[in-house]
Amino acid sequence: MSILEVTGVGKGFRGLRALSDVDFRVDQGEILGIIGPNGAGKTTLFNVVCGAIAPDTGTVTFGGRDVTGAKPHRIARAGMVRTFQLMRPFASMTVQENVALAAQHERLPARRLRDGSMEIVERVGLGDWAHRPATELPTAGLKRLELARALAMKPRVLLLDEVLAGLVPSEREPVLDLLADLREQDGTTLLFIEHIMAAVMRLSDRVLVLDQGRVLATGSAEEVTSDPRVIEAYLGEEPGDAEA
Repeated sequence: MSILEVTGVGKGFRGLRALSDVDFRVDQGEILGIIGPNGAGKTTLFNVVCGAIAPDTGTVTFGGRDVTGAKPHRIARAGMVRTFQLMRPFASMTVQENVALAAQHERLPARRLRDGSMEIVERVGLGDWAHRPATELPTAGLKRLELARALAMKPRVLLLDEVLAGLVPSEREPVLDLLADLREQDGTTLLFIEHIMAAVMRLSDRVLVLDQGRVLATGSAEEVTSDPRVIEAYLGEEPGDAEA
């Protein structure tokens, strides 16, 4: 059963068509990888889906409800949450306090809020940093904190915008394990924008390829990485040229 459907979405900025007639659906519990060259419209698509910007055309349906153009906080509270490429934690707060703040939409008692945020901090591997200022975290830690803040919203659908960017291979593996666990243990539906093809191949049930604001191809990772159109637009002359 589809939990998210995007139909005929288009968006332009001062004459530039960032998205044109984008259609796709995501089933409950599915992991959809989204790839494409820089400027293909991937982040703009996330912004439209999550309500940060309104589309010029088309609809976004989440859980059977039309949420096109709804305010981001309303969409997030309904269960569709995203992370951002640029991590901006509250500098005056500890790691745990940043996570607790994200969870306050539930208006939980202080003890439950504290315990629940600590559980999430430990789940993302930041237990040793919980009571330290968020600004002391290295890049890998900031990526985990961004994910933890999203998890504090208890998402049914989680949109990840280059959650692995800036991480070395040894730092990526625990994050990939956590994302797989979110689907397996929590039933979370995942959409993730990523340039690291090894991660896309490992996690994705299906892959959607954007090019110049349009859907170029969709299918399994194996199908899209062998599609001549995708190879020409994004992967280079050989699929093996993409980052492993």
